[in-house]
Amino acid sequence: MTPTPDNQRERVRLYATGSCEGFEKLRESLASHPEIELVGSSTDVAGGAAALAGGHLDAVLHATRSATFPADEVATIREHTRSPVLIVASSGSAGLLEQALDADVSDVLLLPQLVENVVFAIRKATHTTRRHTETGSGRHGKIVTVFSPKGGTGKTVMATNLAAACAKFEGRKTLLLDLDLQFGDAAIMLGVEPEKTIYDLVVAPGELDSEKLAGYITKHACGLSVLPAPLRPEDAELVTEAKLGRLLEVARESFDVIVVDTSPFFHGPMLATLDRTDELLLLCSLDVPTLKNLRLALQTLDLLSFPKSRVRIVLNRSNSKVGMKPNEVEGALGMKVRFEVPSDRAVPLAVNRGNPVVLAEESADVSRAIKSMAKEMFRAPKEEFEGKKRRIIPAFSRA
Repeated sequence: MTPTPDNQRERVRLYATGSCEGFEKLRESLASHPEIELVGSSTDVAGGAAALAGGHLDAVLHATRSATFPADEVATIREHTRSPVLIVASSGSAGLLEQALDADVSDVLLLPQLVENVVFAIRKATHTTRRHTETGSGRHGKIVTVFSPKGGTGKTVMATNLAAACAKFEGRKTLLLDLDLQFGDAAIMLGVEPEKTIYDLVVAPGELDSEKLAGYITKHACGLSVLPAPLRPEDAELVTEAKLGRLLEVARESFDVIVVDTSPFFHGPMLATLDRTDELLLLCSLDVPTLKNLRLALQTLDLLSFPKSRVRIVLNRSNSKVGMKPNEVEGALGMKVRFEVPSDRAVPLAVNRGNPVVLAEESADVSRAIKSMAKEMFRAPKEEFEGKKRRIIPAFSRA
């Protein structure tokens, strides 16, 4: 196989934290390096919390002036991201190197260093992590997060139906994770009465692994696995970002796709989920308040360095006759609508019966649209590109 030229290699998305002698000069060199995309920096970890949690980083470079290993700072970084961490220091000791060997860091570099040496270490760390991810188990599930910054747009209906479609019609091992932690309704919309919830899972003693996860999910008749929200709102605070991050990593090893239903807020659990999201479905509807909130959400995602290539705009109730056209939505958001899902009276009927519309009314227009969405989740990149040119999503009547 012909090696990829350096100028064609995918750039490493790097975030820099901390400070030490010579670090500012190194940071400037990395910012202009063709193999590095420096997405941001902060002199302390707390100042970079948002970017660390939502940046889809490939690596974190943390500088320290201490001669001993900065265990507390690394632990704080680990609360926000599982990306490889490399330590750079202007002074060091045998203790620093020894402690680093036992810690969750990829490398320790003592300054001064040639920038090429640092880039080599960063690439080595990211390559090792990716190879471990790809070969560590036979499955690396895709995380699809359904979000809207405004209530009432149909997030839970969309998430439950999309997950059911993935499980039944695409034959994928699918987990529906309800992260509307205080008032989640996914279980009700699926007509299941769970004995255990995500709260029970995160407070249970012992290390979380695939076998333990399997003991806390509820199975739906269509083959879908469900991990419901806590039954009591006050239990939501115990689902911490660190525990949620570990849960998502374990879920990737156990399922082909994890569909995440969310609350309409950029709070801790949402940021931890964004850090691991492969596709973000932003729900929109044909009304001005929702458009306003969605524009603000897109601006927030940009501040979090969330890749725009992973965002999909979903226009829900696209055939509603409310005096607004889908192309006006695209103009207001500055993005193309990727999926259109029509309004259908079968949806509220299915909700009240506790049976997803894609299962209850398979031939309905809304069901066909959601099944097409599910199919596209697993298209190869070339197929997806061709599909975009063909606009394979069914066209529905517009106002």
